[in-house]
Amino acid sequence: MLSLAAMGIIMTVPVTRALASSAEPSASGHEGSGTPAARGPLTQPSRSDVPFLRLVSLGGSLTEIVYAVGAGGLLVGTDASSLYPPEARQLPQVGYYRTLPVEGVASLQPDLILAAAESGPPQALEGLRKLGLRLELLPTLPTLPALRERIIHVGHLLGHQAEADALIRKIDSQVKAATRIRRPARVLVLSTHAGKLQGAGRDTAADNLLQLLGATNLLAGSHRGYQALSAEAVAALQPDAIVTSNLSVADGGVKGLLGRPGVASTPATRNRHVVVLDDLLLLGFGPRVGEALQQLSDGLADLGPAQGFAQAPRAAS
Repeated sequence: MLSLAAMGIIMTVPVTRALASSAEPSASGHEGSGTPAARGPLTQPSRSDVPFLRLVSLGGSLTEIVYAVGAGGLLVGTDASSLYPPEARQLPQVGYYRTLPVEGVASLQPDLILAAAESGPPQALEGLRKLGLRLELLPTLPTLPALRERIIHVGHLLGHQAEADALIRKIDSQVKAATRIRRPARVLVLSTHAGKLQGAGRDTAADNLLQLLGATNLLAGSHRGYQALSAEAVAALQPDAIVTSNLSVADGGVKGLLGRPGVASTPATRNRHVVVLDDLLLLGFGPRVGEALQQLSDGLADLGPAQGFAQAPRAAS
């Protein structure tokens, strides 16, 4: 059984409400996450306690998981990256999970804070701990095994183990059913952060999605994470297709993106082969990963220079 230390999860001061201990394997055969004895047992609310648990979720993928296991009713607040499902956007937001305001989070009087491991800054996390708030940091690696572990852990914490197991089975089935592309595709994943072009390298959700489909991420060999790209660098890559997100084309649309220097001289632009995905589908590697794979597969269907270019069915106008 994996330990919380191995998963990078930090346990802090327990809440005052009664929480029952549990670190047992799930019914589906996936193991839950144990806890080193020095940090105390992994805790889980009993069904009778769940309706009284005030939960704050920090990180869009974690918020999706909370809703997907049927625990959305516990939420009293989220962060600005929690864009899905729509009801998450109706809750009070406490800013962005990487730049947390201690006062904003504390004002919601949470019993439990679920936060992506990248949350911060460190002094904000320490400030929450000093207030006696219980904080669970969950690693958000963009891989299927890590996603399963996140779902299992959230299910255990919130008393929704059966729903978590069912969600994992659903995801595994969707991933297996997603259509793999039939010809190699040379893909560039672009975002427009603060008006500047950035490309997705290895160790990103986008890169792992492309790997699962059998497509080639042109930046996987040279970049890690999202890195700024010059117009010359984009032009030199000559991608067959460009994958981007809704927010990246929110201002000028796909036409505006394809008209940018460097992008305009690529085969992807000449053939109008652009796939636009929901931001959390592309960036989050959450419980809708099967949907993300199928949309990418549809958009990249039959792509290959030797056979011409397919029109991406999900390309925006």
